[in-house]
Amino acid sequence: MNLRSLPILFFLICIPFPVKGQSDSLTSRKQAPVINKLSHPIIFDGIPDEEAWNSIEPIKLIMFAPVFGKEPTEDTDIRITYDDKYLYAGAWLYYKDTSMIISASYKRDFMGMGGDWLGFTLDTYNDKENGLMFFTSPDGLRFDAGVQRDAVVNQPDQEPINLSWNTFWDVLTNKNSGGWCTEIRVPLSSLRFQEINGEVRMGIIIQRWIPAKNETDLYPAIPPNWGQFSVMKPSQAQEIVFRGIKPDKPLYIAPYALAGFESTYNLNEDETEYVRSGDPVFEAGLDVKYGITSNLVLDLTANTDFAQVEADDQQVNLTRYSLYFPEKRLFFLERASVFDFNMGGNNNLFYSRRIGLSDNGNPVRILGGARLTGRLNKWDVGLMDMQTAPLWQKNSSGSRTRILPSENFGVLRMRRQVINDNTYIGAMATSRLGTDGSYNLAYGVDGIFRVFGEDYLDVKWSQTFEDSLDINSVKDPAMFMINWQRRSMKGLGYELGYSYSGEQFNPGVGFEMMDNYASVRGELTYGFIPGESSKIYMHSPQTRLFYRSYLDDGSLMILTNFTGWSFQTKNQSMLEFNVVYNREHLRDSLEVSANELYFKPGDYSYFSTWSLFSTPMSNPAYVMGMIQAGQYYDGNRLSVRLEPMWNISKHFELGGTYNFDHVRVSKRNISWTNHIVGLKALYMLNTKFSVNAFIQYNKSVHEIITNLRIRYNPKEGNDLYIVFNEGRNTDLTREIPSLPVYYSRAVMVKYTYTFNL
Repeated sequence: MNLRSLPILFFLICIPFPVKGQSDSLTSRKQAPVINKLSHPIIFDGIPDEEAWNSIEPIKLIMFAPVFGKEPTEDTDIRITYDDKYLYAGAWLYYKDTSMIISASYKRDFMGMGGDWLGFTLDTYNDKENGLMFFTSPDGLRFDAGVQRDAVVNQPDQEPINLSWNTFWDVLTNKNSGGWCTEIRVPLSSLRFQEINGEVRMGIIIQRWIPAKNETDLYPAIPPNWGQFSVMKPSQAQEIVFRGIKPDKPLYIAPYALAGFESTYNLNEDETEYVRSGDPVFEAGLDVKYGITSNLVLDLTANTDFAQVEADDQQVNLTRYSLYFPEKRLFFLERASVFDFNMGGNNNLFYSRRIGLSDNGNPVRILGGARLTGRLNKWDVGLMDMQTAPLWQKNSSGSRTRILPSENFGVLRMRRQVINDNTYIGAMATSRLGTDGSYNLAYGVDGIFRVFGEDYLDVKWSQTFEDSLDINSVKDPAMFMINWQRRSMKGLGYELGYSYSGEQFNPGVGFEMMDNYASVRGELTYGFIPGESSKIYMHSPQTRLFYRSYLDDGSLMILTNFTGWSFQTKNQSMLEFNVVYNREHLRDSLEVSANELYFKPGDYSYFSTWSLFSTPMSNPAYVMGMIQAGQYYDGNRLSVRLEPMWNISKHFELGGTYNFDHVRVSKRNISWTNHIVGLKALYMLNTKFSVNAFIQYNKSVHEIITNLRIRYNPKEGNDLYIVFNEGRNTDLTREIPSLPVYYSRAVMVKYTYTFNL
């Protein structure tokens, strides 16, 4: 699990609590209210006190936590309206004691629970599956994110929200003697929607978080049937109606200029020493966003640059599966759920990090590309075409060796609702074409069917084709998956699935953790919600079974069983504990660390424990952690991951990561230990200026990686970045000749300005 997803998930739910007198969540929202258009202009100043606001009907919130269905302890007056260009939310957030107002941070997309929040989620297509989130705090920070898959998480490390998604919108706030107030303004051009018979229907969920009372108030009355994800689900949103919306067709042109200097050390031709080479860097590029219609957007890019993107977290792989890293580049994030073709776990037919990054994470120049996303009638449509430059490796003499050819990446995704709001069928096609004649083609068809209640059937089929393979059967280059699941965290939950992946199945623009297997998996859970007097909000016993066999002969690959119990408390802490049994057959040696730690082919059976925990996340300082301990093949293993976070003030934030891995195989006299240490520091003068430092040390590769960023963002689309990146060696004598102190260093200044035409 990605531990960093936990604070935002807890914030969004703020822990649901026991239901009193619960009724059908749709009872109060059978009729879709019509949102009134502004009758007179308003002054956008963060204070919704104009007469025009008074003509708008206020929306009544109810308490979600600590007791669902009660009257809120504090009054909230929030109203939604619009004009020809913007959607507005104006709110007065009252406090009987204003000293209880907490401002936690100025950080964009701050994901902690230590401060007051107000915001809303919009299901702009009313598709009951995707949503856009807009939240703010008493000091006017902006939090925006995208919700996908109706906030359903099929695997622990699949986040239901896209925190890296950003768009154009504004917010202003004001503190006063009665509490605080805000005006949120979202351009209609930033929203994608579909007009039918003169009406636009969307879904909306409104939330207010009061940390001093651990209280969440919301609209509409969504019950906690889905645990911590209940208030994120577009399928539970209140449907609202807009009439007479005439959006602009947005045209954003965002040129950038980048200048700097980068240097590297490379081994000379005689391989006797490392020689430094350095070059100044001057780059320019362009991004264009054009709204073809109100629900169809075209993105164009030329000489795309991602210098400002934060570095990936360092990881060590102790498993047989490929490591997965999330996408952080903004160009690939808008409406990213359209391109989702999940094949179980993190496996996906499309993985955008294949574009512009080599397999080992080195950047590959993107010459340009286009991306079309939106909706055509009942069809969700995604089309992408990108062209990359060759990747060269240069030695100290200046000669170059080509690592990758220039490649073209193509993706087409189509998907539509059928039968009911939560049933979809679709198809995807991908291509990867190299100028050297290489190619990789793939197609897939899929369907998600809501059978009854919370029971869903998920079916997928995909095939790939490559220049280097002669296909002898249909199954060898194919993947198939079928899965039945009850999506409920209250009461009985279950899942049963089967999948296989052929030995020659290779999604060249996708991600696959492993191939050549057939798999059966099952899960059984039961969620309990104790009484109001209990300190525990929810607890759930669970058991999960995974069985994988080799496709060629049906022999065992791996059998894994997780049996455990998870707990969530009313003070926003959590604990999960599992006993894990593994039975595994290795056909080939598993090398964890070159020449240090490996496991021979053979049969293994072993037990271990797996635990996940978090201290209360509404505190200024908290810790998330994960511990794995026990047997490991023919040895023993202890792995600990800690992620402390300290929100010192709204100006300062400190965070860290610590990974400890120790493996000992006594009978082979092998002992291996690794440490990964990361430090994050953030200073925020205000919502416009910030300084961010991310420093990581990885013992296994003897490196320190530094990423420093200064950002000035006076308004959305107007950004100045100063970036320093360095890769430093810590053990210079581990190789002959001796390594340089640093192997790469770069200082870059990047400026982007967006023209709204």
